[in-house]
Amino acid sequence: MSNLDPKIRIGRINYTNVWPIYYYFPQLMNIPEVDIIEQVPSSLNKAMAEGSIDMGPISSFSFGEHFEEYVLYPDLSVSAFGEVNSILLFHEKPLREIVNGHIVLPSTSATSINLLKIIVEKFYGGKPTYSTQKPNLDEMMKNADGALLIGDDAIKESWRDPRYMITDLGQEWAKWTGQWMTFAVWAIRKEVIRKHPALIADIYAAFKKSKEMAHANPDSMIREAQEKVGGTPQYWHHYFHSLCYDFAAEQRAGLSKYYQYAYELGFLPKPVNIGLWEENNVTRVTE
Repeated sequence: MSNLDPKIRIGRINYTNVWPIYYYFPQLMNIPEVDIIEQVPSSLNKAMAEGSIDMGPISSFSFGEHFEEYVLYPDLSVSAFGEVNSILLFHEKPLREIVNGHIVLPSTSATSINLLKIIVEKFYGGKPTYSTQKPNLDEMMKNADGALLIGDDAIKESWRDPRYMITDLGQEWAKWTGQWMTFAVWAIRKEVIRKHPALIADIYAAFKKSKEMAHANPDSMIREAQEKVGGTPQYWHHYFHSLCYDFAAEQRAGLSKYYQYAYELGFLPKPVNIGLWEENNVTRVTE
């Protein structure tokens, strides 16, 4: 989808984890007022902060950094209670034995990196050293005790011969907190809401409809995931059903806990309020 002068530029993460919300969206909103721009999460976070993208599924951590400038669509997120299957730490020794070692982080994420730091530093009392590399597991693990991969990179590595132990960060978070974890949220810059309130409402309706259609008939989406990433139909059925694309009170409660810990550990400069968009109104709520 491309046009010369869109009213709203919508970011899209180029990972399968957002597919259900986006899969039917281009055909539902095939209008010149909307342009979709595909990027990795870190680039999308940056573009949203700069204002070169108006809305999109940004990293939850990025919303925490810019919450005073954005509000969130309700009922849209990438969340999990327990395993997420695509936010994975690879390591040769048990996690407790590497929390003071060297961990390599990918250059493509924000939420997952800080989630790992919360798990290692708050829950395990570790103080590792960190470095950042492009997401290539063999290169990352050459001089490291652990390496974090996210998205399709993590999925593909999890299918390889089991050379490493794998810790699913969604499972770790649920084990320690008993809460949901929200990895991506649908953020909108406030000034865009003021300029195009009706279009913002139409876009929200189209995202929700795409989510409903993908849940009702996931087969074509699963076939495309197999073609682009690999895997079996059974894997993708499990993967898409393990993730939750809602953003209700229980997901917001887990995200608030994440923000609380991120603030306590100094990863965020101030406590975060979660502002929700409502049709004909913008409401700020604190969970």
